[in-house]
Amino acid sequence: MMNEITVDTRDGICPVPAEIKVDCRGETCPVPLVEARKALRKANPGDIVAITGTHAASKKEIPMAVEALGLELLGIDEQDGQWTIRIRR
Repeated sequence: MMNEITVDTRDGICPVPAEIKVDCRGETCPVPLVEARKALRKANPGDIVAITGTHAASKKEIPMAVEALGLELLGIDEQDGQWTIRIRR
């Protein structure tokens, strides 16, 4: 027997965290940082924003911005010159 799950969406906030993906491959500064900040503003608390890019300087700048905003940096994965930064809002 399965337990019943009830979700009240009347407040307009999704109770399950979302993952927002931002593709900035091929973009240079300041585009990846600007797009990351836009996605973080739209995200609800608990949501995860995953930014994928190729610009080396942005890979360093975005984590610094995350720290300055007091958000949680979940990790940075890199393979073949492409990186993905995951942030919890």
